[in-house]
Amino acid sequence: MSQNKNALIRYKTIDKCLQNQYRKWTLEDLMEACSEALFEYEGKESSVSKRTTQLDIQLMRSEKLGYNAPIVVYDKKYYKYEDEEYTITDIPLTETDINVLTETVSMLKQFKDFSLFSDVSDILQRLEDKIYAEKSHTQPVIYLDKNENLKGLHFLDILYQAIIKKVVVVLNYKSFKSREPQQFIFHPYILKEFNNRWFLVGKKKVSQPIVNLALDRIEAVDFDFGHPYAEENFNAENFYKDVIGVTVNQGQRVRTIRLWIDADNAPYVITKPFHHSQKIEEHREDRSIVISLMLKINYEFERLIMGFGEGIEVLAPESLRQRIRDKHKKALRKYDLPVK
Repeated sequence: MSQNKNALIRYKTIDKCLQNQYRKWTLEDLMEACSEALFEYEGKESSVSKRTTQLDIQLMRSEKLGYNAPIVVYDKKYYKYEDEEYTITDIPLTETDINVLTETVSMLKQFKDFSLFSDVSDILQRLEDKIYAEKSHTQPVIYLDKNENLKGLHFLDILYQAIIKKVVVVLNYKSFKSREPQQFIFHPYILKEFNNRWFLVGKKKVSQPIVNLALDRIEAVDFDFGHPYAEENFNAENFYKDVIGVTVNQGQRVRTIRLWIDADNAPYVITKPFHHSQKIEEHREDRSIVISLMLKINYEFERLIMGFGEGIEVLAPESLRQRIRDKHKKALRKYDLPVK
């Protein structure tokens, strides 16, 4: 690993430590934390010296890196941020940064006709928006839906590293149905986001099927270098092509689903299809429509239908129609009772 990347990992680690105001951090504590962070990234012992940590703190305090970190010493041996809200990850862009980013975005946009660009165009759009906001000192004009309070987001980086380095992880995982967390090894293949929640997709054992685990149910993550990583030719596009969401009921066949959509909701369903297989079968005189989908029915799809209330009617298959009808009946009964 390059020395520059090593340094960035150390700065990020020191920053993360000092954000934790509930613990007292000595220089030795910061040295140990940096050593552990480098071990996680490199997979080998890397002892950070006292001198290196002192220089890191000095650089973080200075203007050289643009941090100007308010690191202070108290009780003659403990380090902390004088401003408890400070973090190096929330530093405004300098004019030089903005100029470099502007040139980079302009260069990348020259490749807009290549298929690769379609995968990164939204990222560049957000980057352009950030640059504009910094230049004009205005609020960004692009806002994406996100949940800052979602649990488990801090595991994204370590899980990402495990996936790209093909390392088995040990997870402490507590499902909504469990009273106590369970610990098990896991072979991670991809990270998937759906409806503002992140999921880790992989296998517990080579012989077992692919499963997804919600990051907000993970309580601890560690690397396990003792277990060989289960290589698998996992293709996420193929795996999820017949479902909406993250739940894939393996072994279940694809069904033809027919839905009636009322006039109020029809424009939304037309302009934002539920799935790539969606086809409009009928346009009715009352401006309602009938659509068909080719899907494996799962929990997420049923929740999607329920969310439209009376605006959607399942026409086929009959088993799904009955299940949605029963759910609506149960919901209606609750509204027939007085509020407790």
